[in-house]
Amino acid sequence: MMSANNKIIVVMIAAVGLAAAFWMLMLSPKRDEVKKLDRQIVQQEESLSVHQAEVQRGLQARQDFPAQYQQLVVLGKAAPAEDDTASLLVQLNRIAGDATVRFQTFQLDSAGSSEEEVTETEATTPEEAPASPTEVAASTMPLGASIGPAGLAVMPYELTFKGSFFKLADFIHGLDSLVKTRNSKVSVTGRLITINGFDLSADVNKGFPYLEASFSVTTFLVPPAQGVTGGASPAAPAPVTGTNVSTTTGGTP
Repeated sequence: MMSANNKIIVVMIAAVGLAAAFWMLMLSPKRDEVKKLDRQIVQQEESLSVHQAEVQRGLQARQDFPAQYQQLVVLGKAAPAEDDTASLLVQLNRIAGDATVRFQTFQLDSAGSSEEEVTETEATTPEEAPASPTEVAASTMPLGASIGPAGLAVMPYELTFKGSFFKLADFIHGLDSLVKTRNSKVSVTGRLITINGFDLSADVNKGFPYLEASFSVTTFLVPPAQGVTGGASPAAPAPVTGTNVSTTTGGTP
């Protein structure tokens, strides 16, 4: 017969075996599943953090939209969708008046551009290729406009003024002040005008130091089909509601 001590040892061994079996068959798989779920939770928390940052940027952009839209409309003064010759003349007259120079002539430069000449040459080739996006854009521009090097439509003008040297310098400064930049800020009070060149000669009526100045300038237009706002409306986008988001991170343990 088995002694009492042996019975105790057998019971203890059996208990240890049952504990080991319970660990191997029940607890160990659950612990592995818990570790797997913990990893999934960490991944979901990281994903949630990224999406929360995106939401914050979206909310901030929506809050800033009215100011950004207003700034975009203001920039439209510098480069409108049409030639808007009337407002350009008003601005030139105002600057000339402030500089006390006499506005003599204002005319569109009809010499044309290299882009227009290339288009005409391509149109005469035996095998006519499909119209390029540039040609399509050019077909919607005002008469006398052409596509400039930056992709914007340009309008060349010839201007003549009379006045003293320093008064003409004030007029040039006035043109340059219509659009000013400081760091990332743009201040617009009129059209964006670049001076390509100028010629100074003595005023035939008054003589030196009175001068007659001829300016070659360029104004800029945005694509008519796009407009200055690119199709954006003055109202900010409405918030999205009623979207269900799944938060499942794994199976049931």
